[in-house]
Formats: sequence, structure tokens, C-alpha cells
Amino acid sequence: MLYVKNLHKSYQSGNKSYSVLKGINLSVADQEFVAVMGPSGSGKSTLLNCISCYIPFEEGTITLGNKELKGLDENALAKIRNEKLGFVFQDFMLLDGLTVRENILVPRIIQGKVDEEAEKLADQLLSLFGINHIADKYPADVSGGERQRTAVARSLINQPLLILADEPTGNLDSKSSRAVIESFENARNKLGASIFMVTHDSFAASFCDRVILLKDGAVYKTLEATPGCKEEKRSAFQDRLLDAIREMSNLNSEDGRA
Repeated sequence: MLYVKNLHKSYQSGNKSYSVLKGINLSVADQEFVAVMGPSGSGKSTLLNCISCYIPFEEGTITLGNKELKGLDENALAKIRNEKLGFVFQDFMLLDGLTVRENILVPRIIQGKVDEEAEKLADQLLSLFGINHIADKYPADVSGGERQRTAVARSLINQPLLILADEPTGNLDSKSSRAVIESFENARNKLGASIFMVTHDSFAASFCDRVILLKDGAVYKTLEATPGCKEEKRSAFQDRLLDAIREMSNLNSEDGRA
């Protein structure tokens, strides 16, 4: 459903060029929950910005559904971002002057399509994510976890092909983080959503189907969750993630000594 092939991205500073992404290959299947992890500077945010076409890239292809994104004009890209992609940010990005319910409907308001179907879906999302009791409250009057669940609901109101989540638990405590990650699980299991999440949080990543580790702009390793009891599977997967991250960190230390 999402295919990234041989993706290269570099930045220019004066006369020097710095390579950030070095031939990235990855995919996200329909109804799959995938995370990307890696140290600061590994290229996670750049990768997300390339997929959303907020920044250009030099080489490679990004295909969403059956649509190749490179070379599209700004109008076509804006349409894809509004209709085919859903976004969840670390800082929530809710509009303070709108209620929780109105914030969920913002993408439909932009399209001018706040019809009966949109209203029903908003109510379904409020119920699914356990925030229907705050539907008429404003963002300043609810908790950080409730704000982020509102943002997840907003990302789904257009029934996008893919949700892009950038550190969605970064500003939350452990209880709120779990509620947000369970919202993503509900979106995948009950609404058929596909999710691509950048995170530093191994606990959040342990709920995913796969985790891609980036190191110095390249895919270092991909880990897949194993079948079994949900909690045992999650705990064991987190242990494997932490082992792989430690292994990757040790390689960085060895490279530094060399």
C-alpha cells in the first residue's frame, strides 16, 4: 500500500552536501501498524517528511496506493495530504477555538463536506476512542492524552489510506501513551487503518506489527512481532527491540572509537 524504494535525500550547507537518507527501502501493507525507530540524526523525521511530500528528495520512488508521488504539482499533493493521508503530531496541533468534535471534523470542513456521513463518523470515532464525554469541550479543558486521541480521530475522519504519526506519545505520561497506542490499535482493528509511526518509545513500538530501525540514514534491521498471547508477545517484542537498539548503539560506539 505504501512503497518506498531506493530513497535518497541530502541537504546542502554552503559548498557541502550531507546525505541523510541513503537508499531507504520499506513498505507498509494494508491494515498494518509499522514503527520507525533510531537515534537522533538517523533520518526518521526526514523520511516522514519525504513520504508526506513536504520536502523533495533526489532519488527513488514513493508510491501510495497506486499513485507515484514524485513529480506531482502542489495542488495534487495538497489533495493527497487532505484525502489520502492522516497526520498525528507530537504537539497535537488542535485548534483552540474549536471543540473536540469540531477539531475532529476539521479536514471535512476544509473540503466543505461536513455531511451526514461525516457527522456519523465523527460520533463513531468519539465513541471508539473513549472521548465522547468531552465532545463539546475545548482542547485547553482536556488532558494531553485526550487531546492526542482527538488528533488520532481527526486523522481518520477522511478515511485515509495511511496515517503518519510523528512521536505521538512524546509529550504523554505512560498511562496516556498506552491509551493513544490502543487508539491506533482500535483504528487498525475496527476501521482497517494503516499506520506508519516514528517514535523513540520502545513501549509504543512494541504494539506494532513491525519495527524498522534506522542507523545513519539506512535501514539497519527490521523486527517483526511474533504470534502468541497479546501481553506476552508485546513484552517479548519490546525486549527484542531493546536488544537490537543496544546492539545498534554498540556499533555506533565502535565506529566512534575507530
